[in-house]
Amino acid sequence: MNRPVSHAIVYFSGHVQGVGFRYAVLQTAKEFEVAGFVCNLPDGRVQLEAEGEPSVVTAFIEAVRERMHGFVKNMEHVQLSRLPQFSGFEIR
Repeated sequence: MNRPVSHAIVYFSGHVQGVGFRYAVLQTAKEFEVAGFVCNLPDGRVQLEAEGEPSVVTAFIEAVRERMHGFVKNMEHVQLSRLPQFSGFEIR
């Protein structure tokens, strides 16, 4: 039986498309035990969804923010708890 994990949904805005943002997020995800995805949105933002242990998810998002700080103007972040829904991390 699965137990709930931390699930974060983060929207990054600024100069975040066409700069390797999704690839950088994918590379950063390899350093953490997280599952989820990153994708470009039609409105120019990047959406990141990640799930795992709460402290790991928080550290992962902070690592992405620090790595891409020169491109991110704003970050909207929601963190919930739910049963795991992802396997691995991917670019969509």
